[in-house]
Amino acid sequence: MYLYLTSAADPTTGTGGMLIMMIALLAVFYFFMIRPENKRKKEAQAMRNALKVGDNITTIGGVIGDIVSVKDESIVIETSADRVRVEFAKFAVSTNNTAEKEAAKQKAAALAARKEKKEKK
Repeated sequence: MYLYLTSAADPTTGTGGMLIMMIALLAVFYFFMIRPENKRKKEAQAMRNALKVGDNITTIGGVIGDIVSVKDESIVIETSADRVRVEFAKFAVSTNNTAEKEAAKQKAAALAARKEKKEKK
């Protein structure tokens, strides 16, 4: 009982362990939540900066069209065969469908090359 009372009265006991746990919690929070989100933001910004005339894109609102003009902070897309043109801010672009199709083709070609290389062995 004496040991219990002295440890409860001493406020410095356990502070080091609590500090280590807080630091560990912050590290886990950073590596699993903040860092991946920053990486996604950088990739999205790089995609938006790489937009060029002729790319097929999808906006965050679901509008699909081909880019006909690129400005510093906005793009103009043509949405249908009626040649309807709409101007959007660059941050409204969700995906670059042209780049995704090219990446899929390159991935398929690399996979086919690996299979062919395995068959030769």
